[in-house]
Amino acid sequence: MGEVTLDTVAYAKIMLHAASYPHCAVTGVLLADGSKIRDGAKSQDLDIVDAIPLFHHSHYLSPMAEVAMTQVDALAQANNRVIAGYYAACENFRDNTVEKCPGQKIAEKIVEFFPSAVFVVVDNKKFKHHLSNPAIKLHNYSEGKWKVMDANKVLFQTPYVLETVSLLLHKGVQKDLVDFDNYLDDISQDWTNLGIEKLIASINASNSIDFKNE
Repeated sequence: MGEVTLDTVAYAKIMLHAASYPHCAVTGVLLADGSKIRDGAKSQDLDIVDAIPLFHHSHYLSPMAEVAMTQVDALAQANNRVIAGYYAACENFRDNTVEKCPGQKIAEKIVEFFPSAVFVVVDNKKFKHHLSNPAIKLHNYSEGKWKVMDANKVLFQTPYVLETVSLLLHKGVQKDLVDFDNYLDDISQDWTNLGIEKLIASINASNSIDFKNE
């Protein structure tokens, strides 16, 4: 398995989704930059540029999953992106393994179409202290099961990712995050969360300016 780089937007949406429903399991889809994908390659570097929050209560309803994945696939194709993985946070605070997470069938279906796909599991125990360490574990699919990746192969797009996510959580931005369950309840809501992406972009721009002035 090659290196996996997470964009600030992708990591932030995962953390905000988990923070939105601390007493529920949450799941979502990961999108990679399609321009950097080598067709047919089983092991390659991935640039995860976005995360699409899917469910916090419809995990086991296949019709909902089919509707969601169809729309996510259309979004990915329109923006030259590839569905390249899945993420989940377990309901139980002590459960931090793939085996305890919902959505495994969807994740394995993604692997069928994209063999280099990854499964991101939120490490609940590290969530409150993720400013110093990422609160996620990445896995790749090998020999019929998900295996934890070498932490050295997991990179962040910028040095400000953890600080940015901490700021978002401090501001309560998780309350504004919309997942596909919310969208199914009210189709006027934006499940792509463009507002949060714009906020992250403005924070990143400010950090870059500060860094250059040091």
